[in-house]
Amino acid sequence: MKFLLKIFFAFALGLGLLNAADFLMPDQAFKPYAKVNDEIQIEAGVTIAKDIYLYEDKLKIELVDAKGLSIENIQKPATTKHSGDNVYLKSPNFIVTLQKDASVSGLQDVKLKISYQGCSEQGLCYEPSSKIFNLKIDTSKFSANTAKSVEKTAEKNVKSETDSIADTIKSSSFLVVLATFFGFGVLLSLTPCVFPMIPIISGVIISQGEGLTTRKAFALSLVYVLAMAIAYTIAGVLAGLFGSNLQAALQTPWVVYSFAGVFVALAASMFGFYELKLPDALVTKVSSNSNRNGFAGVAIMGFLSALIVGPCVAAPLAGALVYIGQTGDALLGGAALFSMSIGMGILLILVGVSAGKFMPKPGPWMVMVNEIFGALMLGVAIWMLEKVLPSSITILMYAIVGLGFSVHFGAFDKEGHSFKRTVSLMLFIYSLALFISVLAGAPSIKQPLGFLKSQAAGTVFSANEKKLTFTKVTSLEELNALLQKNKGKKIMLDFAADWCTACKELEEVTFADPNIREKLSEFVLIRADVTANGAKEKALSKAYGVFGPPVILFFDKDLHVKKSKTIVGFIEPQEFLAHLNAL
Repeated sequence: MKFLLKIFFAFALGLGLLNAADFLMPDQAFKPYAKVNDEIQIEAGVTIAKDIYLYEDKLKIELVDAKGLSIENIQKPATTKHSGDNVYLKSPNFIVTLQKDASVSGLQDVKLKISYQGCSEQGLCYEPSSKIFNLKIDTSKFSANTAKSVEKTAEKNVKSETDSIADTIKSSSFLVVLATFFGFGVLLSLTPCVFPMIPIISGVIISQGEGLTTRKAFALSLVYVLAMAIAYTIAGVLAGLFGSNLQAALQTPWVVYSFAGVFVALAASMFGFYELKLPDALVTKVSSNSNRNGFAGVAIMGFLSALIVGPCVAAPLAGALVYIGQTGDALLGGAALFSMSIGMGILLILVGVSAGKFMPKPGPWMVMVNEIFGALMLGVAIWMLEKVLPSSITILMYAIVGLGFSVHFGAFDKEGHSFKRTVSLMLFIYSLALFISVLAGAPSIKQPLGFLKSQAAGTVFSANEKKLTFTKVTSLEELNALLQKNKGKKIMLDFAADWCTACKELEEVTFADPNIREKLSEFVLIRADVTANGAKEKALSKAYGVFGPPVILFFDKDLHVKKSKTIVGFIEPQEFLAHLNAL
């Protein structure tokens, strides 16, 4: 009797402690489940409540009294270190692939047992638990699906670069995430996507005029980079939460024309046509704090440059967006994006400080420096117009600006400095070659006279012969129809847009490589053109989890995306060839 009373009081005390601390009961904290999917695999796992975690080594999935059936493979999610143990902080989902003996056929009853143990973050650890599920498995479909399932499971266990970066944010500490993404940003600053910002920040610093010190140049550069980082962070967080590409939304023709006009206006100011400054009344109002003079304009320029002139989606940016989209954790994802943007801005800060440090004193050199940056500003304006105008027109613009500036700069001035004349003459010759390439109907920035090359038979190369032939789609319906038409073949899908700098680099460098063209002849090539960024383009991007171009997807013979083989951002020809050979 006394023993029963002790048990009763201990049980009552336990309940009282649970209620006092608001601990969840075991069936509330853990909800195991199991079901059979369309691939005749078992999807099993444990749904855990908030502030509950599961121990990896205590979670086991096994068959009970199985006759002729066994587990071939279990796809497991990633774990997280917690107080020295590997645990699942989020509800884990497992994909169980079965295999059968030759004697087994038809519909089979299967008992799946899930064993688990976990704890509450509040300090309570629950007793080990288990649950058995009765399932029906159609083993007649194993012959067609088992090999396919094993292949897909192996595919899923190898993560794409984007998913790996997203997992880095999930599993690493806050400081490690910031440091990692800062490093990503430094690497991204060396890509062509950031290069158009260099003449922008240089021109902004130079346009400050007399009295510009190295200290002020650094401050202006820092303001520019911080504004750029804020823009990326806001746009990135919104894109991750809502699946939208704000950068694409700002590539509409009227926005591009307007911003290009701003750079033309800045160039005209540097050429001395007028002085670009704030109204005198406003200058007088803020003159009490001269350090603010020019900072607001630099901040606005940095903010807009990030959205309109900045880089296309790269793997680190896509990884952060995937993390935000999956977890809704805008704070950590946004911090990662901000840190990456600061890393991207290091080069810009160095350029800005250099522009201020080596700023010549007033005189002829000042005029020359202003004119050089004026020409660079015109180049940026034309570069922006490439997103909405044909290449023949923009290359003609480059040629005209180059010819005019080289003559003005002294290409044929016999009394000018020899170095200045040499540089001007080289620019004149190159610009003239660009002009001739346009007249010849084969405009090219990298090889303006490439059309003069002849084949062995003596025929003239066409510029278009260097390009791969893609079938263009702009909607999910068009893509699905094209995929079904080519089912059973190797398929590559390229997400691209006219306003995407890295997309053009892929086209002109990677896709133009002879070895790449030969290898890609084995594939059906499809291009998802998301230039318009309308409703159908957004639906197409969303269907494949694409936040912005360039993204390259590969399909197997059953039209399943090989997620681990997805490429985000620019890739060099040699690396891309190795990637293709590994498919």
